[in-house]
Amino acid sequence: MEKIASFTIDHIRLLRGIYLSRTDLVQSETISTFDIRMKEPNRQPALSIASLHVIEHLAATFLRNHPIWAHKVIYWGPMGCCTGNYLILRGALQPIDIVELMIETFQFIAHFEGDIPGMTPKDCGNCRLQDLPNAKNEAAIFVKEVLSVIQPENMIYPTEK
Repeated sequence: MEKIASFTIDHIRLLRGIYLSRTDLVQSETISTFDIRMKEPNRQPALSIASLHVIEHLAATFLRNHPIWAHKVIYWGPMGCCTGNYLILRGALQPIDIVELMIETFQFIAHFEGDIPGMTPKDCGNCRLQDLPNAKNEAAIFVKEVLSVIQPENMIYPTEK
């Protein structure tokens, strides 16, 4: 079997950031899949599953209710490797187009107080799997260390040298 595209990325040199993972044409509409990489693979500890679960609930809720972007949001969900998330949006977009949106999203998570949306036995298949304090901390770190000072190398996948 051929490797899928995401397994051909050099994870040894991959930095935290926002990357365009792929674009697809669905009927006549382009959709863009973004790699929202919060941890350097194999170099930083992965996100805990409990904090990643909270980030999933809060980011998905925030994005699907965003006054400008809600109509473009198709999906937000965690990566199996627990180093980040995928965001799928309508439109032919680039990482630079969503930097401010990601800052807003992760600031929302970093400052969130109250009941986590959808985190009840009726609404979620594993509602006890949650760590809001750690999710808030991880979101704040991502904003401070990556999103607010983002550079081209945090938006372009590493290439062979």
